[in-house]
Amino acid sequence: MRTKRILVITGIVAVATVAGALLAQKRDQSAPLKPAMVLFMCPHGAAKSVIAAAYFERLAKERGLNVRVESAGTDPDPTVSPTVTAHLKRQGYPAPQSNPRKVTPKDFESADLVISIGCDLSGLQEPRGKLVRWDDVPPLSEDFARADEAIRERVIGLIEELLRSASKKD
Repeated sequence: MRTKRILVITGIVAVATVAGALLAQKRDQSAPLKPAMVLFMCPHGAAKSVIAAAYFERLAKERGLNVRVESAGTDPDPTVSPTVTAHLKRQGYPAPQSNPRKVTPKDFESADLVISIGCDLSGLQEPRGKLVRWDDVPPLSEDFARADEAIRERVIGLIEELLRSASKKD
C-alpha cells in the first residue's frame, strides 16, 4: 500500500511539472514554444510504448497540449510488432514510421516526463524530468485487449491530470 501511495504521489508531482511547462508556454505567447518532451519506454520499444505514444500524441493534440512524444526501449526489438502496427492502423492511427530504438542518455536529459512501462531501469541514469512507472500494465502477449485498455486508460488519465494541473495554475 505504501508503494502504491508513493507511485501516485510521484505521478502527481511529475504531471504538475509537465503541466507547469505547458502553462508557461500558454501564458507567454511571444516566446518561441518549446514543446514539453514526453518519453514512453517499454523493454522492447516495439509494443506498449508505441501504443502509449500514439494514444498520447493524438489526445494531447486534440486537447491543445504542446508536446513532443517519443518511444524507446531498454533492449529494443528490430521492428515494431506487426500486431501493434495492424491494431493502430485499425484504430485510425498512422503506422509507426521507425524501428524501435534504444533509450539514450540524451533522451533522459531532454525528457520532461518519462513513462516507464515494465522496464528494468537498473544501470540507467536518472532522468532530468520526472519518472513515472506503469509497471502494472499487463503483457500484450497475454491479453492484448486488456493491455491495450490499460494503456488507453493510463494515457487518458495522464492527459486529464495535465489539463487539471495546468488549469489550477492559470
